[in-house]
Amino acid sequence: MSLKVLDPRLDPEGEAVRQAPALRGLQGTVFGLLDNAKIGTGGLYDHLEAILRERHGVREFIRRRKPDTSRPVPGPMLGELSAADAIVSGVGD
Repeated sequence: MSLKVLDPRLDPEGEAVRQAPALRGLQGTVFGLLDNAKIGTGGLYDHLEAILRERHGVREFIRRRKPDTSRPVPGPMLGELSAADAIVSGVGD
């Protein structure tokens, strides 16, 4: 049995797919990263933060972690995140 590795740059037949355009206009912005308290989210956000900071010039990150996966985000935490130009809320299973 052979193991097939999926490559997002290739379609199922192995042909190159069109790449998404480069992100523009992020220089100096503030990003909010809302961690949903799942085990893999922190590592994903570490990677995302590094890419956005180094390649796209994002100035600042507001990172918050929900106290519990199954409950809504507390109001004060949403207030802190409202200072961001954009917010990413992710799942890290």
